[in-house]
Amino acid sequence: MPELPEVESLRRDLLQLLPDLVLVGVEIRYPPIVARPSPEEFCRRVEGRRVLDVGRRGKLLLLRLDSGETAALHRRMTGNLLLTQPTEPVDHHVHAVFRLADGRQLRYRDPRKFGRLALLTPGEMVALDAELGPEPLDPTFDAVAMAEVLRSAPGRGLKALLLDQRRLAGLGNIYVDEALWRAGLHPLRLAGSLAPDEVAALQRAIRSVLEEGIAHRGTSLRDHLDPDGRPGSYQDYLQVVGRVGQPCRRCGAPLARAVVASRGTVYCPACQR
Repeated sequence: MPELPEVESLRRDLLQLLPDLVLVGVEIRYPPIVARPSPEEFCRRVEGRRVLDVGRRGKLLLLRLDSGETAALHRRMTGNLLLTQPTEPVDHHVHAVFRLADGRQLRYRDPRKFGRLALLTPGEMVALDAELGPEPLDPTFDAVAMAEVLRSAPGRGLKALLLDQRRLAGLGNIYVDEALWRAGLHPLRLAGSLAPDEVAALQRAIRSVLEEGIAHRGTSLRDHLDPDGRPGSYQDYLQVVGRVGQPCRRCGAPLARAVVASRGTVYCPACQR
């Protein structure tokens, strides 16, 4: 599933590629992809609108329209937003097409059909923002803010808590595993058991792996592509994900796998006790 670095990379690309974006037409080819309002109402309220800004909240891509509403996209597992020419064939995995004023198209392609579009009013955006935890790359998110997140659920394991978007927005399986390895913390360690120096190490690890992921344009283990259809490269720099049984690059012990919070988890049993 695209996580914060993949969505942030897409956001930055769209800001560069589409400096004056007008959505002159919208075609919904798979109606269930629109969570709200109805697909017909979504098209009616989006067509002809100018995109004033491209934002992100957690794993959501946000197109802020001149109507005051926001078109939100959650890519889920296999969704990609691709910038194409209208002459390129539209395959059966393309479920939404946004026609642009300059003749190009933004196509949402999602083989597994898990992604969702929604059009949100300003009030709905406020409610959505309140449902999500703080942004880990916000300049104000420091060790003190990290401690507040951990105190909100002291009896939960670290991995389960960090995956909870209500506690901290944007992290998923890949970057949680990488951050916990970097901080030297076991994924089942209770959130309330960390000493102050461990809290600070976790906050620094989360920030560093996210910043590195963005710098390498995201992780493309399977599906993530940029608007031009190119994969990211952070998979070439992962320390634990995809390396079960291989030597830990810190201590040399074989990396282990476990199921934590219903997710496959890779960690070092020697470094992350």
